[in-house]
Amino acid sequence: MMPNLRMQSLKAKRIGFHMTVGCVWMLLGMTGWNAPAARAQDAASESEIFSTRTDIVRSIEFQGNTQYKDKILGQRIGIKLGDQIDPFMVEESRRTIVDLYKKKGYVFVQVAVDRDMAEKGQLFFTITEGARVRVKAVQILGAQAFSSGDLKKIIKTKTRRMFALAAFYSEQAVEEDTEKLREFYYDRGYLGYSVETAVDFVDDNSAAVVTFTIDEGQPYRITEVEFLGQSFFDRATLEKELTLLKGDVYKKSRAIVDKRALTQKYLEKGFVDIQIYQEPKFAEDLDDHTVVLSYEIHEGRQFRIGRIDITGNQGVQDKVARNVLNEYDVTPGRLYNAKIAPDEGQKSLMEKYIQRSTLAEEVIIQPVNSDSGDPDVKDMRVDIKEGMTGMIMPGVGISSDSGVMGQLIYQQQNFDITDWPESWKEFFTMKAFRGGGQNMRIALEPGTIVSRYTLTFSNPYWHDKPIGYDLSLMSYSRWLESYDERRMNATVGWEHRKWGKWRKSIALRTEQVSVEDLDYDAPQEIRDVTGDTMLYGVRLGTGQTKVDDIYLPTEGHVFRVGYEQVTGDYTFGILSSSYVHYFNLYEDILERRTVLATKVQGGTILGNAPPFEKFYAGGQGTYAIRGFDYRGVSTRGLQVFNPGITGTPTYKDPIGSDWIFTANGEVTIPLIGENFSALTFLDSALIDTGGLRSSTGAGIQILIPQWFGPVPMRFEYGIPLQSDEKDDIRHFNFSMGRLF
Repeated sequence: MMPNLRMQSLKAKRIGFHMTVGCVWMLLGMTGWNAPAARAQDAASESEIFSTRTDIVRSIEFQGNTQYKDKILGQRIGIKLGDQIDPFMVEESRRTIVDLYKKKGYVFVQVAVDRDMAEKGQLFFTITEGARVRVKAVQILGAQAFSSGDLKKIIKTKTRRMFALAAFYSEQAVEEDTEKLREFYYDRGYLGYSVETAVDFVDDNSAAVVTFTIDEGQPYRITEVEFLGQSFFDRATLEKELTLLKGDVYKKSRAIVDKRALTQKYLEKGFVDIQIYQEPKFAEDLDDHTVVLSYEIHEGRQFRIGRIDITGNQGVQDKVARNVLNEYDVTPGRLYNAKIAPDEGQKSLMEKYIQRSTLAEEVIIQPVNSDSGDPDVKDMRVDIKEGMTGMIMPGVGISSDSGVMGQLIYQQQNFDITDWPESWKEFFTMKAFRGGGQNMRIALEPGTIVSRYTLTFSNPYWHDKPIGYDLSLMSYSRWLESYDERRMNATVGWEHRKWGKWRKSIALRTEQVSVEDLDYDAPQEIRDVTGDTMLYGVRLGTGQTKVDDIYLPTEGHVFRVGYEQVTGDYTFGILSSSYVHYFNLYEDILERRTVLATKVQGGTILGNAPPFEKFYAGGQGTYAIRGFDYRGVSTRGLQVFNPGITGTPTYKDPIGSDWIFTANGEVTIPLIGENFSALTFLDSALIDTGGLRSSTGAGIQILIPQWFGPVPMRFEYGIPLQSDEKDDIRHFNFSMGRLF
């Protein structure tokens, strides 16, 4: 049936084309095909008109254009030498040139085509540009609930551009601004609004006054929220998911968010086919300015998970994806949680988590009908499009805390220690040691301030259970304020985790710390630890992660607490903890969230620890307080001069603090997608000397997962509000890196 309908449609289009082409030629004569010979051709037969289509384009010329070069216009019109002459295409090209000029403010531009020459295959466009119309004034009239200044912020039409340059009139921009104003009022409950636009051209048509006239009406309030068709959840349960309730002003964007929340509530409980329709129902008397907010719910059937099939993977073993599913209780027999494994639409959390674990280009999870015949069961199919999981690449990184670091990295994030290469070629092409979901990283990172050489092996699922372990060998050196520090470190750690439940961890470390190349005025606390120090530590920890997304959390909390007992040349303990809470402040219609993250953390030394094991605040490190230098907030040591050097000693270089407490608040506002955001922050810190330190500032965050994983690039500017005279200040903080 469908092919026949399509053939009928095609025939109708062809008939319509033959019937209208003569009219089009006449239209072209009225819209610019105005050569004298054109009028003599108006009575030409259809066959004569169509005979011109056998000619080809032999030349394309432009006359009168100063704003755009011939090359640019030729690229924009889309006609090339050798193409067949098509009157529709020629007219479309003429209109393209007109639109191009109008977008630049040439409101009265005229473009004509010589028809006689066109029929001979010579396209000749005559352009009369006219004056470029600047925007002299933008007026917003009739606004009562919102100031005209606030409304002008949401429109593009301005009198001035960046750097005080003149702005030019664009009909398209004005139309878009009119729609923006309409959406603005509708979204805020002014359902009876009207927005009209008028443009007056003044100063001999060289300037435009744009006026938006607004009739706001009154905001519509919700008199009732009704649910139709639901049976699984009662009304009270559903109302808990809503932000718009009885008595509130109806706002479209919030209604969309509420509908999404209700949908996810059902998806979590196995209602794969849930459909919810939401609409405001107006009162019979429109002057009443009220609506009934109605949710029509089609629940469908509740499903459980049947078989889980992993497809598309060749270099990644099935167990890598199954381990992730098992950790989050996505297993046969469970309710089909379609919130994290949806039928269609936006990428789900499970798809994102499996993609990160397998480093796939794409992961698609979808329910399929079960072969079991059980109508209440849906099988799950996990389609993996594999990506590059390994690399041997040079690169460079830079940050305000660590300076510039060169990089030569071997990394296989889908490592399998049992898959030995059969040749060197397999090793260098990353076809060996892969498939098991483990991670092997060898990094050589010499730098101007910090140099680091590491070998790390980790397995997130030991014996296919959510028990991760890490093995690490590291050589590290750093130039510090009054000495050079070198570390040789070996660590091994285990962590048992369960989604939403308490985690338990244990870690062992063996470390040799060398303090050398002291400055002539190094404090006594540093002189006392000169040379090599051996340390052996055992750390026990616990914590809980309950967030909506482990990579980009917007709601929930993360809590960690741990104690490390250290022995060797020194005996002491380190008790530390941190708590981070995420709040979703606002979600726009594109599901981008403005997030508030609050963080408190602290630590204390139990016993006598050397300076290199104590606490330092400042910069972007663990105990960050932006607006201060790296290690810029610390207890200071008194200068001790070498023999023969005189001077008045001062408390200059940091020697670490025995305890520390920091509190941070940060708001992240998405600007472009999820990868480019603005942020503002307030940081504070207390240590065992001096008073409260605090700072505020702003910055930008750029997230490029394919380059840096879940760690973003950040550029931040901080202003200290409270500081100690001995603190080191640094306003600008940044961190970035990339592979060549």
